[in-house]
Amino acid sequence: MRRMFGFLIGVVVGGLVGSTIALLLAPESGEELRSQLRDRGQGFFNEVRHAADERKIELRQKLDELRAPREG
Repeated sequence: MRRMFGFLIGVVVGGLVGSTIALLLAPESGEELRSQLRDRGQGFFNEVRHAADERKIELRQKLDELRAPREG
């Protein structure tokens, strides 16, 4: 029981020390980091949407070419 209690104290103290160090060494505040992640995510989503729209146009053109009656 005593070993388990000592282990749990070590885990809690280690977690507190680790989180404190992480907060002190973080390059931006939490709000700034969330804002950057949100902007990057939105930019990535827009790029994917744009690529999908371009591919959709290409596939429709190809389909129209295949549906068009052949001459000759």
